[in-house]
Amino acid sequence: MILHLIYDSFDFKSWIIFFFVFLLVADIIKNRNPSNFPPGPWPLPFLGTVFTQMDFKTMNKLAEVYGNIFSLRVGSEKIVIVSGHKMVKDTLITQTDSFVERPIVPMFQKVYKGIGLALSNGYVWRTHRKFAGLHLRMFGEEKKSLEHKIQQESVYLCDAFKAEKGPFNPMTILNSAVSNNIACLTFGQRFDYHDECYQTILRLDNECIKLMGSTKTQLYNVCPRLLEYLPGPHQTMFSNYKIIIDFLRGEISKHKEDWDPANPRDFIDSYLTEMEKKKSDPEAGFNMEGLVISCLDMFEAGTETTATTLRWGLLFMIKYPEIQKKVQEEIDRVIGQSRPPCSSDKANMPYTDAVIHEIQRFGDVVPLGFPKKAAKDTTLGGYFIPKGTAVSTNLSSVLHDPNEWETPDTFNPRHFLDENGQFQKREAFLVFSAGKRACLGEQLARQVLFLFFTSMLQQFTISKCPGEELSLEGEIWFTYAPAPYRMCVSSR
Repeated sequence: MILHLIYDSFDFKSWIIFFFVFLLVADIIKNRNPSNFPPGPWPLPFLGTVFTQMDFKTMNKLAEVYGNIFSLRVGSEKIVIVSGHKMVKDTLITQTDSFVERPIVPMFQKVYKGIGLALSNGYVWRTHRKFAGLHLRMFGEEKKSLEHKIQQESVYLCDAFKAEKGPFNPMTILNSAVSNNIACLTFGQRFDYHDECYQTILRLDNECIKLMGSTKTQLYNVCPRLLEYLPGPHQTMFSNYKIIIDFLRGEISKHKEDWDPANPRDFIDSYLTEMEKKKSDPEAGFNMEGLVISCLDMFEAGTETTATTLRWGLLFMIKYPEIQKKVQEEIDRVIGQSRPPCSSDKANMPYTDAVIHEIQRFGDVVPLGFPKKAAKDTTLGGYFIPKGTAVSTNLSSVLHDPNEWETPDTFNPRHFLDENGQFQKREAFLVFSAGKRACLGEQLARQVLFLFFTSMLQQFTISKCPGEELSLEGEIWFTYAPAPYRMCVSSR
């Protein structure tokens, strides 16, 4: 009777208000923070802190307000941001088992499906990481064939620079050269810099990396079910990935035609063999979809970050010609002009090694790393982090931590040199992240950076174009990349 009277007394407007208040209260109850959860900006109902840009510069500003551990809310998903060397080290190394899993991020889930090398979890991730690590060692360190291929690619890279008549943007050439190292590992071949099909794949992937950092694209993570049917940059990104994945499927099909299990040529051949071995263990995830996504992981992780680091490196050499000159003097003294650089030269080239490390530190290519999630209830910096909470480590804050670097906001190779001019490692050098989820291709990236960088400066002096001023202010993609620039090269 009472309910009936209440029902009769409500008009349409009252029901709308009642329904909205009900949803508001439900949202508050559902998303309220547990006791002793990290502080953060006040979230909007239903949307959370969706209007807070998820880039490292914004994270640095928020850390100044809320401390080195704070929280945000994207839709109904909470994410904890960790900054500063001490707390990031605690997250990635001291408590690595607590933060070894990946969260489900709708934008990534749509493409990578939670399988492959980078975004899988549990048994699938462990078996795939072990397999990929063995492959990299077998084709890289043990056979020594990879270094030879990188040296050969250095020749193609320098020849492409020589072919440029006048000022040019090095981005396309560097992307082509770096990606060919991964192509040799994954597909067993390199691609000509003028191969239109492969250049299209590189361009589409580059656009995807750029779109990932866009706030408009990241709105997909807030309302994936709704935005699935609405236009926007996320649709462009998904469309690009479909073309890239179709390309990878084509390469895999070619391999299956003449695959010889006894004589693996590359990653695809080795994976096909592993699929046969693991037929009785389907939980390991070695299947055709796993192969496609693993190839995508190899292709993307091995191209974008290294190529972008080299672009930063050339830009820094233009801005600091005195440093470029000192690197060239060391190259001339140790290597000379009669032979190409090799990996063993690095031990005798502390200044060049320090410059490359400083390029990585100051370039800050992957400032926020890749998100993790708490595998169990844990405590971090005195705050309670419930199981399943996404955690992002602000690597940029470590690479610019004033407690760790003498001149954190200055390009200074002496950060990596001791008082005797010898190379010194730095604990806060976390460009490859750390712990069990550290970059799988770290050794390959280091090898490519050293051989490409020394090869370019062995043969060329890099300078700015007459009348053009270059900026060290980068662009925020998923990575942090230099703004497009042109340069001039002169043979030495």
